[in-house]
Amino acid sequence: MIKVSEVKKTEPKIYENKIQELAYKVLKELNIEFERVDNSCAITMEDCIEIDKKLNMKTVKTLFLNNRQETMFYMFITPGDKKFECKNFGKALNISRVSFAKEEKVFDMLGTKIGATTIFSILNDKDLKVNLVIDSDVLKEEYYGCSDGTRTSYMKIKMKDLVDKLIPYSKHEMIVINI
Repeated sequence: MIKVSEVKKTEPKIYENKIQELAYKVLKELNIEFERVDNSCAITMEDCIEIDKKLNMKTVKTLFLNNRQETMFYMFITPGDKKFECKNFGKALNISRVSFAKEEKVFDMLGTKIGATTIFSILNDKDLKVNLVIDSDVLKEEYYGCSDGTRTSYMKIKMKDLVDKLIPYSKHEMIVINI
C-alpha cells in the first residue's frame, strides 16, 4: 500500500520536472483551485485507491496511443476503473488499429514518463499534434483527479474548470467518445 500525505492546497516547494512546474503555473494563471497530496510512487490504478480516498475523488486513467503508422497520436482520458480495449477506442474514432505509444514517444511529445501522463502534459504539445479524447463518463464527475506530471503527487480540480478553462487554454479540441 502506498503512503499518502494529508491534503494540501499549495504547490510543491520543489518541482520534479517541467510539466509539474507548468501545471502549477497554469493553475495559478487560470485561477483554478486545487487540492493535492504527495505520495509514494504510484503507477497503476490500484496504487491510486488510497489517493482517491484521501482526496475524495476518482483518479482518471490517461493513456497515450497512436495509429499503426505512428502519425496520429491520442491522449485518451477514461475513468480509472474502466477496462480499456484498443479495438473499442479505434472503433469509436473510426481508426483501424491503435496501440500504446512507445515510452520514448510519450516523453518526447508530452514530457512525462509512463505512469505520470496527465492532462497537463497536453500543454507541452504546442504544435497540436496530439488529439485529446475524453470518455464521456469522465465528464459526469464533479472533480477531475490526476497526476500533476509526476508519479508522486496527485490532485483534484473541478471538472468545470477543466472543461471551461484548462482545455481551452491548451488550444486542443476535446473529442468526447462513449465506449
